[in-house]
Amino acid sequence: MSPTAVEKRKVAPLATPTDLKSNAIQDISGALAALLADVFALYLKTKNFHWHMSGPHFRDYHLLLDEHGEQLFNATDAIAERARKIGGTTLRSIGHIARLQRINDNDADYVTPEDMLAELRDDNQQLVSILRETHDVCSEHNDVATTSLLENWIDEAERRAWFLFEMTRQPK
Repeated sequence: MSPTAVEKRKVAPLATPTDLKSNAIQDISGALAALLADVFALYLKTKNFHWHMSGPHFRDYHLLLDEHGEQLFNATDAIAERARKIGGTTLRSIGHIARLQRINDNDADYVTPEDMLAELRDDNQQLVSILRETHDVCSEHNDVATTSLLENWIDEAERRAWFLFEMTRQPK
């Protein structure tokens, strides 16, 4: 019995037009999928802390984390679409995120506002390192469009880390 058109489409290659070699597509889309998992993990942690913020600086911290969360969420679609534009695939589920993420979750019932900010500061610094590693992969394959996007996200993550650093700095 011959395969149906639906069965053929299930196994058909993406065949997205690109001048990148197949190993470049695999390397870059793999790095982008892991990056996307990290950005989603940091987005959700940022929103978690935004939702659970308390204390005398509630309004300022709540608004800052909302701004940070929006910035992270805005990057997610661009990351995923970049992988697809070059012919790769991207995340498919929450489970896929959990398998790839390097940014740790925080499921604690209570975290002090100071600890929330310090943890997000460290996570954003970790994200800067991950973004630079991803940049190196893309640069190695001369994917200038992705490296250009990554440079903007590095700047955004450095800004978030800087703000959080300044907010958690202890007087001497």
